[in-house]
Amino acid sequence: MNDNKWWKSAVIYQIYPRSFADSNKDGIGDLQGIISKLDYLQNLGINAVWLSPVCKSPQDDNGYDISDYQDIDPMFGTLGDMEELIEEAGKRNIRIIMDLVLNHSSDEHHWFQEAKKSRENPYHDYYIWKDGAEDVPPNDMRAAFGGSAWEWVPEIKQYYFHQFSVKQPDLNWENPKVRQEIYDMINWWIGKGVGGFRLDVIDQIAKEPDKKITNNGPRLHEFLRELSRETFQKADLVTVGEAWGATTELAKLYSNPDNSELSMVFQFEHICLDQIEGKEKWDLAPLPFLRLKEVFARWQRELQGKGWNSLFWNNHDLPRIVSRWGNDGKYRIESAKMLAILLHGMQGTPYIYQGEELGMTNAVYEIEEYRDIETLNLYRERLEKGYKEENIMDSIHAKSRDNARTPMQWNDGENAGFTDGKPWMKVNPNYKEINAAQQVDDTDSIFGCYKELIRLRKNHPVFIDGDFRMLLNDNENIFAYAREDAGSRLLVICNFYEKTVSCLLDEDELSGKLLISNYKDADQTMILRPYEARMYLQEKKL
Repeated sequence: MNDNKWWKSAVIYQIYPRSFADSNKDGIGDLQGIISKLDYLQNLGINAVWLSPVCKSPQDDNGYDISDYQDIDPMFGTLGDMEELIEEAGKRNIRIIMDLVLNHSSDEHHWFQEAKKSRENPYHDYYIWKDGAEDVPPNDMRAAFGGSAWEWVPEIKQYYFHQFSVKQPDLNWENPKVRQEIYDMINWWIGKGVGGFRLDVIDQIAKEPDKKITNNGPRLHEFLRELSRETFQKADLVTVGEAWGATTELAKLYSNPDNSELSMVFQFEHICLDQIEGKEKWDLAPLPFLRLKEVFARWQRELQGKGWNSLFWNNHDLPRIVSRWGNDGKYRIESAKMLAILLHGMQGTPYIYQGEELGMTNAVYEIEEYRDIETLNLYRERLEKGYKEENIMDSIHAKSRDNARTPMQWNDGENAGFTDGKPWMKVNPNYKEINAAQQVDDTDSIFGCYKELIRLRKNHPVFIDGDFRMLLNDNENIFAYAREDAGSRLLVICNFYEKTVSCLLDEDELSGKLLISNYKDADQTMILRPYEARMYLQEKKL
């Protein structure tokens, strides 16, 4: 099946620029800081960097409110810095993937500034407007960040639609002029040499507010095919769409091997399992392990030959996986490696979120030390509803987006080597025990484990092409699966929990070469120690 798309054997590293590396001592990470760490990324072996948004923005929603798609926010540097980053990364065979927000713009974008001047303005139809009376919105649709999804503009006596913040008016994709503006902008970035795009909430661009449809609207795939035809297909790019509502059937459309839409989507079915069903992410529930296995197996099986998976545990919106489903205490190193081995043996493109390769953990802060608007709103709202503060803080410690946004832990020096200034957000106090400097030269470190997994993926085609078969489906401790192609068979077996368990596979299934494990003295014993993970390769005699 391998059609030699570079991104099928690639591993992508996500950077949250504000928290990665600060070059100018203002306490905020920037593009020059990223440039200074490219050798670290080259050493790790990754092929591309996905940058969370760096375009010009008032930062109402951490850069996901873009006021100029063709400029860089001064917080991060200049357009010249971006061009230098693309060039310097390219010298190290690393491509730069931009985060683009095409569902909405900032209300400070010049399109919207013009649009709200009058109904006759040429830019008015770049956005979604409805007539109405003040205090009587067109319907009862709610914005994702709270409140009505409609905002009244008294100057023109109309409402505009915003799926997110009031400062993020939704673009009108029904208007061909809007689509052309977007294509021209994307082609401009392609001309700058970017290696691809991550597309924020892309499944919402074909909304129909009159019918209360926000995602998977009727024209969605028509729009995506036109977008791809006019832009992405003109270069050798990777494109990944954020699609919270994706099913395996929809993912086959998004990631059709004919390249008509996108390379792949981020789907979140596995990520939403540890919350009370029908409730919010803050309403914590134990991870249903058998369900986790079923979800992964279904996505692996159903996209085989018909689409492509993205593989991830973490991103800028999610808690740290070692604290979430691993063990960030006694078995932090073992469980972090286990989770890596489990994920990287599957078919798809793995994404590593900054610090994941070091086993960085969730932060346990006081409420005044958090910066995330979602977290602070949750704290206030639940206090008002009568929740116990202790329970609210338990939810925040488990699920706050700020768990992922604490500054990168480079060394055991001041501010973990992130900045010589005052960091915009408190550094996790465990940086003296968990940092890059102590791991990069240690082959037995978590960093060393990720580096070896990346190397293995490039050297063994079965990682890319092999079909997937779940083993021990009903076992409540072990996550095991096989990948098989014409020439070899890969076996991954992971003890997901702290207790020692019997392996339960036939010994002949473990007869291949041990490629990687998370215990130094791993062998073919039929016992799995806490969080033990092994990966075997059996070459077939042809």
